[in-house]
Amino acid sequence: MAYPLNKKDYTKVLGMKADQRYQHLIDKVADFGEVWSLYSEDGWVVLMTEDDESCLPIWPHPDYASAWATGDWADCQPKAIELDEWMTRWIPGMKKDGTLLAVFPGDDEDGVVVTPEELATSLQEALS
Repeated sequence: MAYPLNKKDYTKVLGMKADQRYQHLIDKVADFGEVWSLYSEDGWVVLMTEDDESCLPIWPHPDYASAWATGDWADCQPKAIELDEWMTRWIPGMKKDGTLLAVFPGDDEDGVVVTPEELATSLQEALS
């Protein structure tokens, strides 16, 4: 279940720089135990980087993910991934597949792109 989020906080967080949104995601995921992404009948949304690498976009709250469910992704819905499953199943799977993570892209598509291992390290530090 997502944490409470009002319009003022939503707007404030979206106005942060990409590295600040990254840390915000780490803090919220550590506190509330879920990662959010977009999902449809066809599967999870995957972006392509400039270097033609697969990249899964993730957010700390479904409202931020919903804002991206437009255009080609209009049929997508935010879907939560529990932190335990994320760390034990998703991180190793993405590492094996060579999938990167677009952490909390904002309205301007600016976000931090990291490897699954880098995100796992940040989460483990926040959890300890």
